[in-house]
Amino acid sequence: MTVSAEKIAAAIAALGQTFPVGTAEKLAKLLDELERWNRRMNLTSIRDADDMITGHLLDSLVVRPLIAGTRILDVGTGAGFPGLPLAIAEPDRMFDLVDSNGRKIQFIRHVTGLLGLRNVTAVKARTEDYAPGYRFDTVIARAVAALPRLAEIAGHHVGEHGVFVALKGRLPAEECEHVPDTWQSTITELSVPGLEAGSRHAVLMRRK
Repeated sequence: MTVSAEKIAAAIAALGQTFPVGTAEKLAKLLDELERWNRRMNLTSIRDADDMITGHLLDSLVVRPLIAGTRILDVGTGAGFPGLPLAIAEPDRMFDLVDSNGRKIQFIRHVTGLLGLRNVTAVKARTEDYAPGYRFDTVIARAVAALPRLAEIAGHHVGEHGVFVALKGRLPAEECEHVPDTWQSTITELSVPGLEAGSRHAVLMRRK
């Protein structure tokens, strides 16, 4: 599988965002490497090229307007989503990508070196054990755990004025009812080109 940069450029244009020069080429290389590694080890369940563009790239980049500050933590990043596409699109922000799966962290480090992403740090660790010595402006979690559990294992990584962005599928109303009362949460529906309306939401949690 070779994904053309032109096809990716057309796809990300539907997001209505402005991207640095060379973004589509780097995203194409990311997917090519993901497909190549997927032949040897199961990094992600999405294998079709078009589904990768929608499910990995667009589904990651749609959260970009919700990011605050300059230091971002992606917990349970898996093979680097949403962290890697966001880091490519935001070269002036620093991204820590954390996952307990060593093979996936190895892939992230490989791609980071290949693409020259100096704003990415990949760490093999459990979220609750990660201790970087500082807190973050934005913490992102994509389909990692229910909201109460997320607050428990990763809430301490959110800076005093930071935001926790939990990426979800359908409206997680019941989960929101069980968020600890030390957090104030709001829900935003995300429009991902190629996916049906109402299929993606972000829960933004801030300290009260």
